[in-house]
Amino acid sequence: MIQLYTIGFTNKSARQFFDLLREGGVTKIVDTRISNASQLAGFAKGQDLAFFAEAVGGMGYEHNLDFAPTKDMLDQYRGKKISWDAYSLEYLNLLDRRKIAQKTDIKSLHRNCLLCSEHGPEHCHRRLLAEYFQAVRKDVEIIHLI
Repeated sequence: MIQLYTIGFTNKSARQFFDLLREGGVTKIVDTRISNASQLAGFAKGQDLAFFAEAVGGMGYEHNLDFAPTKDMLDQYRGKKISWDAYSLEYLNLLDRRKIAQKTDIKSLHRNCLLCSEHGPEHCHRRLLAEYFQAVRKDVEIIHLI
């Protein structure tokens, strides 16, 4: 079974965030955000997160822009110009256009954790991405770290 984790950093202290990752046995954080450099990200800023992942958790870090939604798509959803359902469909179509299923060795994602900013997975593209991989390979188990 391929264990694929998801996590958001919002509403978590660095301690809570890294405790969840360590307790889950995560070996690598896969950042799915469009931009990982925002000052608002605190400890989850790209270069800092890569350092903390290794120093605090002995984990790898990768920023994968192929897994991120487009800025326009995200802006439309956050600006309430499109619904969650429309955003979800557009994001999943984007993954197909990018040929993510063909380009990704899903088995290599075992014990990786998909990261974005949203606290919970309900309205977050990281959940959609995890479910996309699960639809391709039925042996993917999704574990949301909250």
